[in-house]
Amino acid sequence: MIITRAQRVGLSVYAGLVLLVFYFPIFCLAAASFSKKRYFSFPYPWADVTTRWYVEAASSAQVAQFVGVSLRIAALTTILSLLIGFFASLAYARYAWRGRRTFQRLVLLPLFFPQSVLGLALLMWFNFLGVKPSWWTAVIAHTVWIAPIATLIMSIRAYGLDPSLEEAARDMGASRWQILRWITIPLMAPGIVSAACFSILLSWGNFALSLFTTGADSSLPEWLYARMTSGYQPIIPAVGTLSVAAAIVVVLAGAAVLGIRRRFAARRLAAAV
Repeated sequence: MIITRAQRVGLSVYAGLVLLVFYFPIFCLAAASFSKKRYFSFPYPWADVTTRWYVEAASSAQVAQFVGVSLRIAALTTILSLLIGFFASLAYARYAWRGRRTFQRLVLLPLFFPQSVLGLALLMWFNFLGVKPSWWTAVIAHTVWIAPIATLIMSIRAYGLDPSLEEAARDMGASRWQILRWITIPLMAPGIVSAACFSILLSWGNFALSLFTTGADSSLPEWLYARMTSGYQPIIPAVGTLSVAAAIVVVLAGAAVLGIRRRFAARRLAAAV
């Protein structure tokens, strides 16, 4: 499509405004974390720039404790979500069975529940069962909300798989485990990596479900909120900036894994030809 110069300028301005709205709050967070002042102000002179709050955050035992709780929750939630999502996506994308359509509709329904309502419902359920809320009950809560997302991501990949590859392996005498190990999982790998990245990031930054279900084991988002409401300190934006940096590292790691896998696949194909 041919567009005029004015239209190109308009699209560039529009894209710039969208990116500004998306990333300016993160920029303010990072800017506040490098200020010597104990209250937020911007801009500030170069003499007020400091990394003191990052040093305090890195050496704080309290911050390490909350980071550890969030990491445990995110790691276990990711493992459970991938297990549930992998088999659920294959179940409703690859096979015809009774109740499949109902399963397709209901398995994604928790996505649309308000997280505060879902957290309250799970808290009432845990109380009914006599379970004391802790970090592992938060794992269950996060899994209830994130597993449908992992299922949705992996099902997109599952719908694109060629079933003739598995049928050919079966005709050649491969067992079900061998087909899963050497055919299905490698073909599903891009969906699995993407679902893992989404699961880690959604669990790592989740506040609403954690607030209802962690009990005394508060996660990092809960600590950030509690510290902001009880009194602002510059270590708070420093920890928040480090949390965002960790999320960016996860995204880059996922992209690197997919890139390496694609490169190895291209080399194997070239060697076979």
